[in-house]
Amino acid sequence: MKTIAIQIDEDIAQAFQSSQPAQQQQIQVWLNQWMRQALKISKLQNTMDRLSDEAVANGLTTEILQAIINE
Repeated sequence: MKTIAIQIDEDIAQAFQSSQPAQQQQIQVWLNQWMRQALKISKLQNTMDRLSDEAVANGLTTEILQAIINE
């Protein structure tokens, strides 16, 4: 694991710092999992955007796509 610094609200920081070590550990595990999932979603969105741009560059229009769907 690696330590990073992030900006959070003052009351959240105080609550975290005053919590028990076991609870801090649980929060760190949850935050790590949440960030990993968020990055997966971001990568997926980037891939979808790239594919969309490529499709448009190759001449795919909304009308053509709708016609394909309706077939």
